[in-house]
Parts: sequence; C-alpha cells; structure tokens
Amino acid sequence: MGILEQQSVKDKIISLRGQDVILDFAVAEIYGVETREINQAVRNNPNKFPQGYLIEIRNKEYADLRSNFLIANNPKSRTIPKAFTEKGLYMLATILKGERAVEGTVEDNR
Repeated sequence: MGILEQQSVKDKIISLRGQDVILDFAVAEIYGVETREINQAVRNNPNKFPQGYLIEIRNKEYADLRSNFLIANNPKSRTIPKAFTEKGLYMLATILKGERAVEGTVEDNR
C-alpha cells in the first residue's frame, strides 16, 4: 500500500452500527494530516458526505467504545470522533491535499 502497511490500516477498522468504519483521528494518521483538518473538510463540504459516508457517533456509543478499549489510543479531545465508511474515506481523500490521502486513493483503485 505504499507508506502505510495494509495491515496497519486494517487494525484501525472498527464495527459500528453494523458497518466497518475508521474514526477521524485514525483517518488523520493514515492520511498524514491533523484531525482538525479532517473535521474542517467535513464541516466545509457537508454535501459531499451524505448518509452512508459518515456516522456521527452518539455519546453512549463513544462511552462503549472507550470502555471496551477499542479506542484506547484516541488522543484526548473535547469532541466525539466521527466515523468514516469506505465511501467517506474516498470522498475525504479527494478533498484533502495530503500526499498520503492521494496515494491511498490511487492505490485502492488499482
């Protein structure tokens, strides 16, 4: 996969509401950007993230994720993370300007 090993990405996938997703801080790590850039891209482009691209995590879900240590590596944040589906990851990569985001999208489409 290039810069990041494919297994490293698979380790960041969690199941939420019956879907495989990756949380915003993990996406930021994969794409080589700051989490705030991820959140800014979503906030500035809401029409590019329709239903099925992004899941807004509920407080209870977040508490359950934390208590199950599924997101123990989550950097301390004042906001509840967003969860991106595969479609959301592709859309996000088209918005972000990071080299890893572009590389990840190109690699996955080969």
